[in-house]
Amino acid sequence: MVKIRLKKFGTKKRACYRIVVQDSRKPRDGTTIEEIGTYDPIAKDAQFTINEERAKYWVSVGAQPTDTVRKLFSKKGLNK
Repeated sequence: MVKIRLKKFGTKKRACYRIVVQDSRKPRDGTTIEEIGTYDPIAKDAQFTINEERAKYWVSVGAQPTDTVRKLFSKKGLNK
């Protein structure tokens, strides 16, 4: 199954995340199909960016967002 989830990058105690489309069997920091955004929880007001067009495409073809990504989508207004 394909999932839309977070991929960790950054330094120790200063983690940032990329919102990626990835096979659910791959490890968190493994190879990805496509990167569709970023998420910085440490920044003021937890800044994030999402390529809305690509996110809608991947959801339409069956990719399942994780709980955290689903919350980010709802903040951006990408609910079904």
